[in-house]
Amino acid sequence: MNKLQRDDLLSLEAYATQRTDFRTRVMAHKQHRKVHLGDHLTLTFEDRLTIQYQVQEMLRIERIFEAEGINDELDAYNPLIPDGKNLKATLFVEYPDVDQRRQELARLVGIEHHIVLTVAGHAPVTAIADEDMERSNEEKTAAVHFLRFELDDGMIVDWKAGARVTLGSTHAGMHEDVTLSHMLQKTLAADFD
Repeated sequence: MNKLQRDDLLSLEAYATQRTDFRTRVMAHKQHRKVHLGDHLTLTFEDRLTIQYQVQEMLRIERIFEAEGINDELDAYNPLIPDGKNLKATLFVEYPDVDQRRQELARLVGIEHHIVLTVAGHAPVTAIADEDMERSNEEKTAAVHFLRFELDDGMIVDWKAGARVTLGSTHAGMHEDVTLSHMLQKTLAADFD
């Protein structure tokens, strides 16, 4: 998947006029790239469009319009776009109640290193987490993590051929497993092109 360039982005003024429609399109797109892993973990698989939205929003919020600042945002977010041999996802640890969330984030330290993806017939792939910066410490994990799943050629071939794909958490405090739907599997297969 091609990385974003400055020419792919809208100016702040153009984005302001198109933001509502663009946001609606991206939110609908994300719904087809999301998987719930139990009641409290959600993964959204990123692609070029979802990352373009994140960059446009950061430029808008920070009022960045100079080339250097735009390039800094592209440098920060482009690594979250899949590059043909992997999938990239944002992991959300979700607890609506603030006190419960605080307790669970302390209990689930390191969960980001226990998310596995398995293509039937192949060894599980453990996510590589938070390559840009560590988001956890010994006392608690963060509520948001960035994950990368590296797949080999055989896994990708079998994935595209319809092999069963599962996602799971092997963390001692939260064992969860889910089989990806056929539609999600087909959607994510495009990330390998």
